[in-house]
Amino acid sequence: MQVLDGKALAKTIKEELKADVDAIRRAAGKIPHLAAVLIGDDPASQVYVRNKVRSCEEVGFRSSLIRRPDSVSQEELLAIVNQLNDDPDVDGFIVQLPLPDHLDEDAINLAIDPRKDVDGFTPVNIGRMTLGLESYLPATPNGIMVMLERYGIETSGKEVVVLGRSNIVGTPMTVLLSRKSSPGNATVTLCHSRTKNLKEHTLRADIIVAAIGIPEMVTADMVKDGAVIIDVGINRVDDSSRPRGYRLAGDADYAGLQNKVSAMTPVPGGVGPMTVVSLLMNTLKASQRK
Repeated sequence: MQVLDGKALAKTIKEELKADVDAIRRAAGKIPHLAAVLIGDDPASQVYVRNKVRSCEEVGFRSSLIRRPDSVSQEELLAIVNQLNDDPDVDGFIVQLPLPDHLDEDAINLAIDPRKDVDGFTPVNIGRMTLGLESYLPATPNGIMVMLERYGIETSGKEVVVLGRSNIVGTPMTVLLSRKSSPGNATVTLCHSRTKNLKEHTLRADIIVAAIGIPEMVTADMVKDGAVIIDVGINRVDDSSRPRGYRLAGDADYAGLQNKVSAMTPVPGGVGPMTVVSLLMNTLKASQRK
């Protein structure tokens, strides 16, 4: 089995980005600047944002972190978004999700200037992606597409099953994989919690993208020999043998699948690092467009 090592690939791409930034610096050009807005104390969100800030430092980007307590009002957060929209030095920014329940995520997303939407979540960028026009692609799906390309995973004419229909991963993955492009040109089936006879779908798949949020749900009996598994899930599973009392598991049963599939992403160290790299790639693009 080929391990689709996102951590190693992300390191390679970061080195390429750093070379680009060094060239910009030598030419006295504008250094890309990524800002992140973090609301509250969600542990996972803090880890994600910390990784993004560290990655910016590694490639030579400027980074800014705006933190507010989870008691922040909708009006206060919208004011921060508008300030970042208007700041000419900020090339792109993200509002880390999820937000506290009292905040309207859709309203916040709609307020972000599409030209600075390096997460690729605004309706303008989603619409342009759907039409095959130049846009900022959603970070995780774009990271997966880059991984498929760099590892030489053929998608043209393949049967792909995407598990999960979120706007962040599942739905945009179906669009990108079915587009007339490379990677792309796949026949894509989108499955979700209401899909009947799920196993019948997955057994036909040459490639499975698992983004449904159920630990180790994809098991060996659901997958045909030689399939490729892209595991987007990252779940905490209780494990008293571990110092922290839990372990991280994907949506696929890695141990049970590794002798059956031809290639698979590990968890952690697979899709996650590629999401961060994709965000950096979008930020560089935003800076260059200016």
